[in-house]
Amino acid sequence: MRWEGHRQSSNVEDRRGGGSGGMRLGGGSIGLGTVAIAVVAGWIFGINPLTLLGILDGASPPAQQQGPAPAPPANDARAAFVSTVLADTEDVWGSLLQGQGGGYRQPKLTLFNGAVRTACGQGQSAMGPFYCPADEKVYVDLGFFEVLRQRLGAPGDFAQAYVIAHEVGHHVQHQLGITEKVEAARQRGQAQANALLVRLELQADCFAGVWTHHSQKGKGWLEQGDLEEAMNAASQIGDDTLQRRTQGTVVPESFTHGTSEQRVSWFKRGQQSGRPSDCDTFQARQP
Repeated sequence: MRWEGHRQSSNVEDRRGGGSGGMRLGGGSIGLGTVAIAVVAGWIFGINPLTLLGILDGASPPAQQQGPAPAPPANDARAAFVSTVLADTEDVWGSLLQGQGGGYRQPKLTLFNGAVRTACGQGQSAMGPFYCPADEKVYVDLGFFEVLRQRLGAPGDFAQAYVIAHEVGHHVQHQLGITEKVEAARQRGQAQANALLVRLELQADCFAGVWTHHSQKGKGWLEQGDLEEAMNAASQIGDDTLQRRTQGTVVPESFTHGTSEQRVSWFKRGQQSGRPSDCDTFQARQP
């Protein structure tokens, strides 16, 4: 992925070093067993933090927000990469959602280590990257990318870009009112609550594919193998693959993100068409 030299977003804030304790990914202080527990629980990647942090059940009030955070250092290459990817999601979704309501509201991306306070509650590195609709922020511990590469078998810079685009996809869902409709349905005790989460996550994968389509069309910055990196990442974090790896058995009733095949399929659908309307996972007979 030829990302150097492109515009970086001004919506990245750096709270690394300002966390409130907790575990740290990629730095040797969190073991594979802990990661496995997070994986099996469905927390490792992308789950709606309203569920993750217990807000749906009233388990904890929203955390008090911290003051303004600085931008990342100019010489931080990893931060520059996520800032560049975020900037391109701003360009793509700003164009696609132009004229809808007040237009596209750009989310912020918060870098943190260990733990972070959010408007959805306390976030932890072991959750993996997540999006909080209450403050419209994507939260990322960059150490997750080492876990993605070394422990989950998904290396490559475009695999990392896919992770960011997936979380931005949750922001798009929030702006379009999709997330809130899903949460309202789950709160009414609708059957197959996990199935709704699966469809929500698969739509975010499809939105990541939509971004990929327009990003490549506009910049041509993908290199040979980049798409395969993203699809491999989607496959490696499918519920069935993660459960098989960590507990040796697959429990479909507990799925919250979809199978590897489903995640790859919906990403490819968005990537091939470039149309958000093709990402309606909720109307599909089989996600």
